[in-house]
Amino acid sequence: MSYAALAIDLDGTLLVGEDLTARNRDAVAAAHAAGFAIIIATARWRHMAQRIADQIGIKQPIIACSGAQVYLPDTQQDIFDHRLPPEFVAELYALCNAQRCIATVTVADEVILKLDGEPSSSLLSPEMRWVPQLSTSAHAAPRIAAIQGSAINEIIKRDLKLRYADQVNVYDSIGPNGKIVITVTAKAANKGEALLASCRHLGIQPAQVITFGDAENDIEMFKVSGASVAMGQASDAVKAAATTVTAANTQDGVAQAIDKILSTGAP
Repeated sequence: MSYAALAIDLDGTLLVGEDLTARNRDAVAAAHAAGFAIIIATARWRHMAQRIADQIGIKQPIIACSGAQVYLPDTQQDIFDHRLPPEFVAELYALCNAQRCIATVTVADEVILKLDGEPSSSLLSPEMRWVPQLSTSAHAAPRIAAIQGSAINEIIKRDLKLRYADQVNVYDSIGPNGKIVITVTAKAANKGEALLASCRHLGIQPAQVITFGDAENDIEMFKVSGASVAMGQASDAVKAAATTVTAANTQDGVAQAIDKILSTGAP
């Protein structure tokens, strides 16, 4: 079976920090021009992913919020949308409000940022809104919560992750600054299930997709795709889950893998 699509993570994979390098941009555009569907698959919110897609010149399904959402830019519709359970959210918000942390919560069509001290509005993207406290009554049910802070993340892993193991996914992800960020989604929300929904929309088989990633939350889409590429800086567990390993994101590993795909038909 020939490959028909590439599903590519952003942070630590396609991006270096916040930036899309020219080499990676050109390689993805070349793959698209050669007939590959390009699916962005990120833990970030869809607005940010769409800005990257616009730089490349693609308008195909976006897997956002670590697989809690699949968004179609051309019709501005969701075909996959899972929210965190309210009981869990209430406990998580109380913990975030009591602890020093950076919490980024994606709700409906905006992103709520809880941070000690109000940041300059010039540092926030248009869809972001700073709040001093998270509130279940003021905000819609979130698709994903991303938490940064060593102390609070230990509590989440030690307590909430165990008690809500049947209702939520808790993953370590790598943020754009290279630090560990805990990402939390509903149990039904992962990049594997979101990739399956994207394939149904595109009318292709998951075996026709080559996936790219660097973190624990990418493994689920590795499992359902025909081939998978781990970044050179990824953990041993992520590399072991992939069918091949490319160079690190700082060495344009995605572009290197795409060059091989375009010349040989496989990563």
